[in-house]
Amino acid sequence: MENEAPERRKMEERRRKAYSLRRAILDYGMGVIITGIGIVLLLAPVLHLELSIDGTARYIFAGLFLIYGVFRIYRGSRKNYFD
Repeated sequence: MENEAPERRKMEERRRKAYSLRRAILDYGMGVIITGIGIVLLLAPVLHLELSIDGTARYIFAGLFLIYGVFRIYRGSRKNYFD
């Protein structure tokens, strides 16, 4: 009976670490994808991509994608999901 509490704490700590690792991997992956979309939007004329939005909107969306993508990568590196 008295051994159950330390085992339960160990199991809970393992769950928290596994959850934190999964979230970090998700944040890194999504951050890279979103940042990549922002880079493609910025370099669309160089890559000879024709988009149906004008240049100003393309730059605004590229900036938003870049900012949010970098934020997701930063959040994945911090790994403070329980604070």
